Amino acid sequence: MPPAPLIDPASIDTSRVLVDREGIHRINPQRYEMDQLTAIVVLDERNKLIVGYKDVGLDEFWVRGHMPGYPLMPGVLICEAAAQLSSFYCKSVGLIETGFVGFGGMEDVRFRGQVRPGDRLVLVGKGARLHRRHSMFDVQGFVGTNMVFHGRVIGVSINSHEESPG
Repeated sequence: MPPAPLIDPASIDTSRVLVDREGIHRINPQRYEMDQLTAIVVLDERNKLIVGYKDVGLDEFWVRGHMPGYPLMPGVLICEAAAQLSSFYCKSVGLIETGFVGFGGMEDVRFRGQVRPGDRLVLVGKGARLHRRHSMFDVQGFVGTNMVFHGRVIGVSINSHEESPG
């Protein structure tokens, strides 16, 4: 049985964009194929809550090969999108000042529905443990009002001097 929604998905207004892709790029380092967020629509520091979405396009790099004739967004990319949402929250509220929040792991992940090209994957994150070195977020993903994914994201602080040369 899925957990209770962190926020009623029917109440989420994705037409009121707080931060667009350009604004996300000012905070999150991911680019090109690994950029998995389209917009942020809720950033509620008091309740440790963030809501964003990923518009899943027909031109995504995985569409041709995952699954030919019936493309499904890979679960690892759904998890990556949730991790990027959580990282955006940590950096936006000043939890970390330098570097970025890296993907430290996941717990209790379950997939409960499909995400396909043309869908809007709405992602919700709620801070369960927030610390500058290590954070945890309960995360959920919705297509419409259908919960398609839930789990817990673990983030770790990565300083810029630890980044590998590009």
